[in-house]
Amino acid sequence: MKNNAHRDNTPAALNVEPVVPRGRVHLRCRDLVKHFGELPIVRGVSFAIMPGDILVLVGPSGCGKTTTLRLIAGFERLDSGSIEIDARIVADDQRHLPPEQRRAGMVFQDFAVFPHLSVAQNVGFALGKGQPAQDRVAQLLELVGLPGRQRTMPHELSGGEQQRVSLARALSTNPAVLLLDEPFSNLDATLRTDMQAEVRSLLKRSGTTAVFVTHDQAEALLLGDHVGVMCAGRLEQIDTPEGIFHRPQTRFVAEFLGQTQFLAGQVNAAGIDSPLGYLPRSTLLEHGTNVEIALRPDDVTFEPDGSGEARILSRQFTGMTYIYHIGLPDGTLLHSLQPHVMQVSEGTAVRVGFAADAAPPIFHSGQAI
Repeated sequence: MKNNAHRDNTPAALNVEPVVPRGRVHLRCRDLVKHFGELPIVRGVSFAIMPGDILVLVGPSGCGKTTTLRLIAGFERLDSGSIEIDARIVADDQRHLPPEQRRAGMVFQDFAVFPHLSVAQNVGFALGKGQPAQDRVAQLLELVGLPGRQRTMPHELSGGEQQRVSLARALSTNPAVLLLDEPFSNLDATLRTDMQAEVRSLLKRSGTTAVFVTHDQAEALLLGDHVGVMCAGRLEQIDTPEGIFHRPQTRFVAEFLGQTQFLAGQVNAAGIDSPLGYLPRSTLLEHGTNVEIALRPDDVTFEPDGSGEARILSRQFTGMTYIYHIGLPDGTLLHSLQPHVMQVSEGTAVRVGFAADAAPPIFHSGQAI
């Protein structure tokens, strides 16, 4: 029976389900809705994943991404909507298959390795005994880079190695979809970077369909074939990493992904007027309409100019580059990314403009134009 106890009176979410090729979809979520008490946590989330693809859901804490993952896994019940895994409906208004019947593997952020069991016993926990199970364990340990470690105990493993054991165990039953809930959050920065590349490579080699949850923007862009940005329970946009970074559809997505500043602009007959100069851009908006230009540090360039009205307020050395913080006369603060060979002192007067290849997104009322 449909749950009508909670009604979300906010406007319906945009249809952000990506266009996928005709053929078999390994995971499809339609209009997922979940409340905790009266509080809406997931609101109209829809997406589809083809076999072997990796979808990363990213967003700030409390945006609903982990709850979405738990709905797919079966750890939470839907209020409404439907979930289909490997051409079988596992949850909708009238049914809720338990996690063990969904063919969904789960990797948690706290490793969830049984401390009293060996590596082989952890990986083969759901496989039973016998030579086929032993062979499968050996195959999985080879896959995750832990060959010959069957008898090792968890306390003898590093954090990264424990997470590999957890990953091997999740893959042991050949899940139709693998769900990963911030699996690298407890690792140090160097190991985290190494594991990101290793896990993506492993998932692609094994042809595993996966949904990965993180709050780390860089991690999302690195790992995903598609990236979905969530905010306040809604899926704001889903696209390829390049598409979502360079063509954000909402102000929130532009602000969340990357160091973005918003510069005031105004539509004229042939483009956008701004404090940095003229930006050629065709638009259907009326002449004189106020807009916002989303600028990232590589969109902004400058050169020292004694008559310039902008000034270098500070700079940060990052190794290969400097990030310059530039103050405009109206108080606007901009960032500019420059190679380390370009060194300009703080307090220098500069002339600021758009980089030659800049094509920044333009927003009106929070939506891209």
